[in-house]
Parts: sequence; C-alpha cells; structure tokens
Amino acid sequence: MSELPETFVAGFHDENEVRKMKYVKFGNTGLTVSQLSLGTGGFSPLYGQYSLEQCRATVVEALRRGVNYIDTAPWYGQGVSEEILGKCLEGIPRKAYYVATKVARYEKDPKLMFDFTAKKTRESIDISLKKLGLDYVDIIQVHDVEFAPSLDIVLNETIPAVREAKDQGKARFIGVTGYPVSVLADCIQKSKIPVDMVLCYTRLSLLDQTLSQYMPVFKAKNLGIVNAAAHCMGLLSNAGPPEWHPASQVIKDVCAEAREYCKKNGVELGKLALDYSLHQDGPHTNLVGMNSPDLVKLNLDVYRNGITDKEKQVCSHVKNNILSKLKRTHWEGEELAHYRESLKA
Repeated sequence: MSELPETFVAGFHDENEVRKMKYVKFGNTGLTVSQLSLGTGGFSPLYGQYSLEQCRATVVEALRRGVNYIDTAPWYGQGVSEEILGKCLEGIPRKAYYVATKVARYEKDPKLMFDFTAKKTRESIDISLKKLGLDYVDIIQVHDVEFAPSLDIVLNETIPAVREAKDQGKARFIGVTGYPVSVLADCIQKSKIPVDMVLCYTRLSLLDQTLSQYMPVFKAKNLGIVNAAAHCMGLLSNAGPPEWHPASQVIKDVCAEAREYCKKNGVELGKLALDYSLHQDGPHTNLVGMNSPDLVKLNLDVYRNGITDKEKQVCSHVKNNILSKLKRTHWEGEELAHYRESLKA
C-alpha cells in the first residue's frame, strides 16, 4: 500500500483505493502523479458516443480511486472536451487533481488547424481556463510541435507565451507534445526556456517502442514523461480504430489480424496493450483515454492485477508472430505530409 499523495482529500477519495495506486515524482516539477492517468479525447465526438453524465461518472470514478492526472486540449472536439471536463470537475476539490491542457492545435479546417503565434496562444489559454472553470491549470503543453512551419516559431513565440501565462499564475509548468520523438527532443534541447514535461503518444506500445530510444535525453533534462495512447488510438483494441486514424493500411491490417486473434481466444487486446506499456521503464504516467466508468474499472484492474497466464500467452503470440510482421511500425511523416498537401489544395 502506497502513501497518500498530496492530492488526497479526505471525504472525497476512497482511501483504500488511493493507497493501491503508485505515485511517482513527475520530473523536476514537484508534482507526484499516478502511474495511470485520464485522457479526455473521448469527451468529444473524436471517439464516437459520449454524454455529460457518462463523462462525469468517469471523472469521479477515476479520481476517487486514485488517478490524479487529467489531460485535455482545445483540439478534442474543437473545445468540447475542455467544456465537458469543466462541467465534470464542478464540485470536485481542486486539490484532488492535476490538469493539463494544450495550445496550438484547434480547428478541423486545415487552414485554421494550427496557430503557434504568441497572440493566439494567449487567447487560447484564457479560453481554456474559462471552459474548464479554473483559475489555473497545472500544465500547458504546446500541441503537436512537428506541425509548426518551423521550430523557430515554437521556440520564439509559443513557448515564451506559455511562460508568460506561467508568470501570471495561469499555469504551473510548460510542456510539449507530439508524435515524432526526435522532433520533441530537438525542441526541448533548443529551447532557451526550460521545458518541464513531454508527452508522446503511441510510441511506447506493443506496436512501436521508439520512445525508449530517447528516454536518456528526457531523463537527462529531468522532465516529467507522459506515455500516452498505449492502445494506439484504438488500433490495439478489440473495438478497432476510428475512421480518421492516420496509420497506413498495412499497419491497420496487421493490427486487425491481432484483434481477430484476440477475439478468437476470448481476450481483449486493449488489456494486453495497457499491461505492456505499464511495464516499460521511463514514463512517469501512462495516459489512457477513458469516457465511461467501465473503462476506468477495466484499466484499473489491469493496472492493479495485471493479466492472466492465458492473456500473457496471447500477448506473446500477438507481439512475436503478428505485429512482428511489420517492417515499419509507425506513421511518422505521413500525417504531416497529408496536412501540407491539404493546405496546398
């Protein structure tokens, strides 16, 4: 049983459940985060059906049982996720959670999708705080830095504007997020303003382990490290990915084979994916998208109890006999190329 974290609130939390969660120091931030954290992309149409009541029940279930880190962004449903999360947090003690949001990625229209300017960043932060109903967030992250025209604007406009918000008390820490781990490392090393944390998604999973190669770089900077999307945005789940998923058809087909193998064996691929990521060295927390209490219960069960011997055998087969067929395990550069082509069009 672990010690109670600083986010523990007597009368709100289930103390017995909280003591079952392990909390770790989040780089040099001074925050102590739960090893499993809550992603709210599903608090929007991004991943299909959702409701305010279901999302609120998800937040309460996760927080009461020990999850203390929540991630959102203006991009998720073009602000819907932040608005829904704000309603879900009403009545919950502010001390009970850390919340991170983002700047720079906004609209579906390719011409309006990204804006890394200082002006837009300042506006976005104020809008996010209003939607969340908060005076401050714990972390503001520059979203998907690889889509910037160049890193120069991120380094000279976006990050300075975020630091300005930090100086004003609107945020406590600065982060960056993205898909290509090399670009994240480059951004962090070049920034004259210290970056406190990094979030990379789908890059330390059953499918792809690129993040592990850059872990020494991030550890040397004493960053808080978030490993997001162990399920690879639905690829590694029995439900499968949404239509918009950017992976190549080759990757989708191989993951579909893994999915069918799991179904035939009566196993949920998502449990195997989460268990694998939870056992990787380096990240301080594994950020998982959840928008129902049942998903919270399922993921907490994997976190606390692991997987069965049968599930371990299925996982070994999936990793060594199915996913190993892929020569290229990621879609780095493909989404960016598509975005740039759409701008030309």
